[in-house]
Amino acid sequence: MSLPAPTANEIEAAIRNIPDFPKPGIQFKDITPVLADARLFNGAIAELCKPFKPGSVDAVVGIDARGFIFAAAAAVQLKAGFVPIRKKGKLPYTTHEQDYALEYGVSTVAVHTDALKAGERVILIDDLLATGGTAAAAAALVRKLGAEILEFSFLIELRFLNGREKLQGFPVRSVVTY
Repeated sequence: MSLPAPTANEIEAAIRNIPDFPKPGIQFKDITPVLADARLFNGAIAELCKPFKPGSVDAVVGIDARGFIFAAAAAVQLKAGFVPIRKKGKLPYTTHEQDYALEYGVSTVAVHTDALKAGERVILIDDLLATGGTAAAAAALVRKLGAEILEFSFLIELRFLNGREKLQGFPVRSVVTY
């Protein structure tokens, strides 16, 4: 007998808040309880893929690192390819790179130059939308490859950080918002 799909409220209830991690003042959203519960994990993947059917997406792009977990599972569900966007220096082949601003400095993400073809339909998935810098950098890389971004989908969104502002022009969905 299969259990009913979890609600967004059930998924949210399983996300642990860890104060002062990784540094004082940060309230870390720990998703490992969601991953450990098959019903919640499958429900989260279903929510991230909700508007799409198998065949409607060519690739699911996952953003380093926890986004890989959700994006790879979503790719399997959607019968699509999986494309990782990683931190600079982590991919073995020729890459395109994109810088983005951090609170104190700059970071860089990269994608293989042959990861997507022009016109491919993709969704970008990550576990968390905070300030939007990483997601905007990922979008720039996908667009550089000529692919069409259908949507950004996040498990968690911290709305008070206004990350959506950096993703204007793209549909953005989140399963849980704080």
